[in-house]
Amino acid sequence: MYKHINALYIDDEKSNLTSFKAAFRRDFNVFLAESSSDGMEILRKNEIHVILTDQRMPEKTGVEFLSSILEEFPHATRILVTGYTDMEALVDAVNKGHIFKYISKPWDNDKLKDIIIKAYEIYQLKTENQEINEKLAQANDQLEFMLRQKLLS
Repeated sequence: MYKHINALYIDDEKSNLTSFKAAFRRDFNVFLAESSSDGMEILRKNEIHVILTDQRMPEKTGVEFLSSILEEFPHATRILVTGYTDMEALVDAVNKGHIFKYISKPWDNDKLKDIIIKAYEIYQLKTENQEINEKLAQANDQLEFMLRQKLLS
């Protein structure tokens, strides 16, 4: 039913990647990456709707990664996953990475499935909002052109 949702999970621990894929492969189109650079490669080759990333990884933290992709992938909904309660990471994730949710390991599969579905709905709303804004800007340009034409005649 939700197989059209592209979810990317980035974690340097293979066991977590395996667990994620086993839990969600029937529900979503799952992409896995063991590093932020692998995750970036997947993002550039695929339309990813929901990005989940572990906080503690060797190359970059999850917050650093999510912050670094904001400009290039603004509509992807971001979720930070961590096995540690780190208030500073949480604050940074909200302020710098613009995350949708902060999930603790181990996650509850049913709850995480619902969160991914809601994250996709936010992705859709952002995309629709951009399309509406573009149409409004185009209509505004046309109205300004018509007004200038009327003023000149």
